[in-house]
Amino acid sequence: MARTRHVIAVDVGGTGMKAAVVVGGSDGVRAVAQRRRPTRPGGGAVVADVTALISELRAETEQPVDAVGVVVPGIVDEVAGTGVYSANLGWTDFPFRDEIGAATGLPTAFGHDVRAGGLAELRQGNARDLADAVIMPIGTGIAAALVLDGRVSSAPGEVGHVDVGHGDPCGCGQTGCVEARASSAAIARRYAERTNRHVNGAADVAARLAEGDTDAAAVWREAVDALAKGILLLAALLGPQAVVLGGGLALAGPKLTDPLGGRLDELITFQRRPELRLAALGDEAGCLGAALLAIDMLEER
Repeated sequence: MARTRHVIAVDVGGTGMKAAVVVGGSDGVRAVAQRRRPTRPGGGAVVADVTALISELRAETEQPVDAVGVVVPGIVDEVAGTGVYSANLGWTDFPFRDEIGAATGLPTAFGHDVRAGGLAELRQGNARDLADAVIMPIGTGIAAALVLDGRVSSAPGEVGHVDVGHGDPCGCGQTGCVEARASSAAIARRYAERTNRHVNGAADVAARLAEGDTDAAAVWREAVDALAKGILLLAALLGPQAVVLGGGLALAGPKLTDPLGGRLDELITFQRRPELRLAALGDEAGCLGAALLAIDMLEER
């Protein structure tokens, strides 16, 4: 039986960070106390805020904390423990693992937010029975954890920045990116540009779609098309058994999966048609994955 560990996990997001005391073993974990705060830009500010959250949570828990797990967005070097680059949060080659370990005095595991969330879905979510899968949270941006032969690959998984031919500019500097049409942020922005009516995210667009709004239907259709073409590329290259959709857009449920499945059926010729699933762990996935990284680190020592 796996040893029960007590770790503190922090998921640093583009706008907010989530921290939790997490209990469990390498086969599954659960959060028992949680904290949130806004994310300030800059590596030093992130280290200061992560350290403060860890201190608060350590003071609350009666059990000794075995380790810390921290995950961040952007380009990450897990081996070196550095945040290589984040355009949104403003760091380059920042030594997060060493800085957080020195500030807390605890063994620190460090990783990428999307890959950590994918690890949690693989160990205890809706990818548990899959050897080959793509776990794709869709929020402000789009990225993917690639599960190959039952393990989360260290590959970047930046499916959001695949050119699917629509020609619209993307914030990354390219044109035609999946993310420029199919991210939650893009859906809300494109609807507002089309109608001159403000919406509070893709959920509002989905609600207007259900009410028969033709502009919402057009934006949604273009988002589904871009996402389907991105998944088609993954099907051609990797042949996953399933694509597990998470993030804010996945909350649309059948409003997303039904038309997406239909568009995939239209596009696919020789590729294996991946099953479409909805993620099980919601916005806890990153924290739970960070905890699993910490527990794996301890088990390997």
